[in-house]
Amino acid sequence: MESNALTAIFLPLALGIIMLGLGLTLTIDDFKRVLLYPKAAMIGLFSQMVLLPLVCFGIAIGFSLPGELAVGLMLLSASPGGATANLYSHLSHGDVALNITLTAVNSVLSLFTLPLLVNFSLQYFMGDGKIIPLQFTKVVQIFVIVLGPVIIGMIIKNKKPTISERIEKPVKILSALFLIVVIVGTLLKEKANIGSYFALVGLPALTFNVASMLFGFFLPRMIGLSKKQSIAIGMEIGIHNGTLAIAIASSPLLLNNSTMAIPPAVYSLIMFFTAAIFGYLVNQGKEAKN
Repeated sequence: MESNALTAIFLPLALGIIMLGLGLTLTIDDFKRVLLYPKAAMIGLFSQMVLLPLVCFGIAIGFSLPGELAVGLMLLSASPGGATANLYSHLSHGDVALNITLTAVNSVLSLFTLPLLVNFSLQYFMGDGKIIPLQFTKVVQIFVIVLGPVIIGMIIKNKKPTISERIEKPVKILSALFLIVVIVGTLLKEKANIGSYFALVGLPALTFNVASMLFGFFLPRMIGLSKKQSIAIGMEIGIHNGTLAIAIASSPLLLNNSTMAIPPAVYSLIMFFTAAIFGYLVNQGKEAKN
């Protein structure tokens, strides 16, 4: 696959399909649910939008990641969860309704917090003048390619529920296939350096992934949330929308830096296995379903 085709055509298409699939699972009630479960929602949002970037920042510094890889990891930390988190939460007996609510709210809020975190990371890890930051016009582009398909999916689900039910499964399958192709395409694009990149970012990505799920699970438990809610939050902040992070890093209209796409690609490969192990471990014993 030509790199220009991947970044200019396929990535936006893949991201659009994935976000459309997310929209087909959401309703207005998913946003309103924050008012019904304010404590769980606020803890989940705090973990996702405040705690997670701080943990990621510490890992990037602790492992002395090169600037571009550090920015790529920070970009991932600012990306919301998605349908995959909801699936793993369901399989692990988590509170899927909470997952859907957090995904819905995070997807909107991240459109504002993501550019701020990325611009901070660019300046901190790469310095002024090294790369063009995410400016307002680029933020608008992210808003359109991310929230546009979500809104379309929600409209279809609300206005044409029969159509929504008919296309939801095929869209989910397409989303999974697109995610695999995006990850493989990103790695192939940097195949000349992939060995050194894996050596540099593999352990930091794994550390960040495991730390995300552990913080996401144990912090809510210590504050008094149920195990089902804690599993949901652990999955939500441990499983990210890697395609969004890769698209922002690789797109010629945004960061236009394929090296920054490596941490999200590596993380996306790791998280499927670690999430399965995490789900198995937290379900040991009778308390798991409480």
